[in-house]
Amino acid sequence: GTPWEIGLAETQQTLVLNRLRGRIRVQVDGQLRTGRDVVIGAILGADEFGFATAPLVVTGCIMMRKCHLNTCPVGVATQDPQLRKLFSGQPEHVINYFFFVAEEARRLMAQLGIRTIDELIGRTDLLEMQSGIQHWKAQGLDYSRIFYTQPMPATVARSHKETQDHGLEHSADQQLIQQARPALESQAKTVITTSIRNTYRSYGAMLSGVIAKRYGHQGLPDETIHVQLTGAAGQSFGAFLAKGVWLDLVGETNDYCGKGLSGGRISVQPSPRFTGISTQNMITGNVALYGAITGQAYFCGVAGERFAVRNSGAIAVVEGVGDHGCEYMTGGLVIVLGDTGRNFAAGMSGGIAFVYNRDGKFSERCNHSMVTIGTVPTTAEQEAENEPELWHMQQSDEELLHDYIQRHINYTGSPWAKEILDNWSIHRSKFVKVFPKEYQRAMKEQSSVQAKSVKEVHSPTTLAMPVTKGIENVPHR
Repeated sequence: GTPWEIGLAETQQTLVLNRLRGRIRVQVDGQLRTGRDVVIGAILGADEFGFATAPLVVTGCIMMRKCHLNTCPVGVATQDPQLRKLFSGQPEHVINYFFFVAEEARRLMAQLGIRTIDELIGRTDLLEMQSGIQHWKAQGLDYSRIFYTQPMPATVARSHKETQDHGLEHSADQQLIQQARPALESQAKTVITTSIRNTYRSYGAMLSGVIAKRYGHQGLPDETIHVQLTGAAGQSFGAFLAKGVWLDLVGETNDYCGKGLSGGRISVQPSPRFTGISTQNMITGNVALYGAITGQAYFCGVAGERFAVRNSGAIAVVEGVGDHGCEYMTGGLVIVLGDTGRNFAAGMSGGIAFVYNRDGKFSERCNHSMVTIGTVPTTAEQEAENEPELWHMQQSDEELLHDYIQRHINYTGSPWAKEILDNWSIHRSKFVKVFPKEYQRAMKEQSSVQAKSVKEVHSPTTLAMPVTKGIENVPHR
């Protein structure tokens, strides 16, 4: 709730005082709407300016505050096709708006005698209190601390000046790319064995970039590059991992493991010397699989908070999660073989989660606003009730759950997962299915449409139609 002007002024003054301002770019945001806001932001020390609400309104948003309910009346924040038809925004609207912002900023800069934004940054001497205001609320206001400029030498930077060397030429991924040359050039299966340290950040991201540049999103065939690792991985291990790459780690990972996972596979298991219980020990940090779109991840241990937040298509098996698991998830599959923290499935509008309800109290830890909790029926029960099959997998709930727990064993050697499958008849009944309400509705509608199309295909009229134009007339689902 603090005005951005106060925070920005304090940040600028502190960085300049400590001679650190030249190393970074400072971005300010928070209800920026006009060119005047941009000019004041630059004067107080900002290099960049974040606009969010104003461009959103320009595209048609009417600020109904219903984004999480899938009922946006102007079609901005919804997956409902009928509501999406109401969206009238155009890119040109946003472009035109920013032209007006830039024009106003340019006019004010001309009045101040300033040619460029760089000349404007940190020039708090150009600001003064507006005189002549007699309103009682203005009495006693003192802006001297906001307008203050440290008496530092002219050599001390007041805006971003230094280009930071991130040392990417020394990144561990450079060696990884060289070792993976046979796979990158001829798609030959390649196995790489190496160690990893927690100072290696975003391990695998640069390799994935090379794959994406050559082969696009389809990537390489499955398991083309198998990287066998030992040690403790740093932040964002396997970020944006491309299809065809398998990062097989014996050790543990830091936060943001599998961020933006894009088709690759990550498996993490503890060292053979580990004697603890996997369902009671952490193996990956917070916010694993943030924004993952596809791919698979297997963790033989417990994950931190916000596991699979904003996951839209990846499949993950883990043996416990912290608070806010599957938050804002819109697709994919998550299987939790252990306990969860509170507020599970908050804002979850798509995808499926299976959770092992060990103590029978999972319902108390789940956010029910957008999901329902049910049992996992046997394959026979699901067929008898004629329930729609999950996704594109053409599997019953029980088959899907059993299949991915078996994969979890194959990739991590999990003793707990093996115990579950060895006594499947006992443990299966303890799993619960977390199913978003909107996702259920969409699946039922899709199932009815498919059933109708199949009925039409097998009708006498359809079967009697002559095939005269080749394959395009062949009926299909």
